[in-house]
Amino acid sequence: MTASVLPAEPGRAVALVTLGCARNDVDSEELAARLEADGWTVVAEPADADAVLVNTCGFIESAKKDSIDTLLAAADLRRSGRPQAVVAVGCLAERYGVELASSLPEADAVLGFDDYPAIGDRLRSVLAGSPPAPHVPSDRRRLLPVSPVERPGAAPGALPPGHGDLPAQPRGSMAPLPPGVAPASGPRVLRRRLDQGPMAPLKLASGCDRRCTFCAIPSYRGAFISRRPAEILHEARWLAAQGVRELVLVSENSSSYGKDLGDGRLLETLLPELAAVEGVQRVRVSYLQPAETRPSLVEVIASTTGVAAYFDLSFQHASAGVLRRMRRFGGTESFLELLAGARFLAPAAGARSNVIVGFPGETEDDLAELERFLTLARLDAVGVFGYSDEEGTEAATHGDKIEPAQIRARVERVSRLVEELTAQRAEERIGEVVEVLVETVEPGQPAEGRAEHQGPEVDGTTTVDGPGRWRVGQLVTAVVVSASGVDLVAEPVPGQYR
Repeated sequence: MTASVLPAEPGRAVALVTLGCARNDVDSEELAARLEADGWTVVAEPADADAVLVNTCGFIESAKKDSIDTLLAAADLRRSGRPQAVVAVGCLAERYGVELASSLPEADAVLGFDDYPAIGDRLRSVLAGSPPAPHVPSDRRRLLPVSPVERPGAAPGALPPGHGDLPAQPRGSMAPLPPGVAPASGPRVLRRRLDQGPMAPLKLASGCDRRCTFCAIPSYRGAFISRRPAEILHEARWLAAQGVRELVLVSENSSSYGKDLGDGRLLETLLPELAAVEGVQRVRVSYLQPAETRPSLVEVIASTTGVAAYFDLSFQHASAGVLRRMRRFGGTESFLELLAGARFLAPAAGARSNVIVGFPGETEDDLAELERFLTLARLDAVGVFGYSDEEGTEAATHGDKIEPAQIRARVERVSRLVEELTAQRAEERIGEVVEVLVETVEPGQPAEGRAEHQGPEVDGTTTVDGPGRWRVGQLVTAVVVSASGVDLVAEPVPGQYR
């Protein structure tokens, strides 16, 4: 990487708008670091920027629509004279490239992942009226060897977003370092925090080797590549120095971490090391594949001090027939056995999942089996999604499609059940002692945060009584006294906070 730290360039302010998942959050912070190191000033509001980067999501139809709407809203701001340019990056831009550029002339440029290392130069070209040609999408899985163990040597020429670092400062250099980017000497983290909260995502890996028939992510995110443990630990220490108290490990499939580095159980080794980083109070693993969640990993997550006993398991369905058509494995009994094993080691463990209803060929019996599983599983949170065809996926070619109106009805039916079940699970936690990471403090109001069983943004919150007593980033031990839906209210245990 050739970026160097330069003085801020007058008239070159950039705002980043991030959509989608926590992996995109990390990508945006990487882009912010590259831009600041290249003389750009990162600002919070698009109306204050010369250029706006919209980091898009391309996962499902609703996410694509949100991305398009956000790009159009940013483009509308140009009527006030600022920003001068709106640029699409991220998954939607990578997935559709020249097609997106043709259908959305309001965007001044559409850039793919390969443009990220030179993002400052790309923006300068856009503002100068010479935008780079939008890329032509291709299957990114073909950039690396099929065999995972052959990838590390090939990766330097094809590093995906979220991997790598900025070079060390030249000896004797007096160039100022943008605040919050990285230390002034030695390897420097390729990241600039855009959210100053006490939680931060930390990327384990990029890409996916699975071939789920409904999912297009591997084609535009590429084959699975693990980041090396030393790089992850270095970034974890940097995040802790920035005030982060909870690390949320993200990837397309965290269960696969290390398989391309020659150790399929490397996550079991890494988790205790991350939990031991000074300043880190909690480490949370997300995006686990049930078929790859081995007993040794369950044991480490459930039993390691400082690692949240939290299982974000991507079940997707529970009918064996539907799962086979999805090219996934398992079913109700094996999934319940996995959850039981985790709860045997950590009875209060949190568990969440996502499910898809209306997959081609799904019968009433299949749906009833999913409902049976959800009833028995006692999950803390469940996302319910209706199936939709995604271009380039195997499922889009399947017959036995279910009518959209019927899919919507099934989503509503399962969502009602999930709402009832997760509320019951929250009520079961009344009387439980929880540790709440305080994330929001408003004058005169109870503090709001998340207990160990609650992942960021999707799993509900816990409020802790005692207005004026708490500060953001504290970990407060409290007793749950009531529940409303998936949200909890807790009373602090005297003296039990840090």
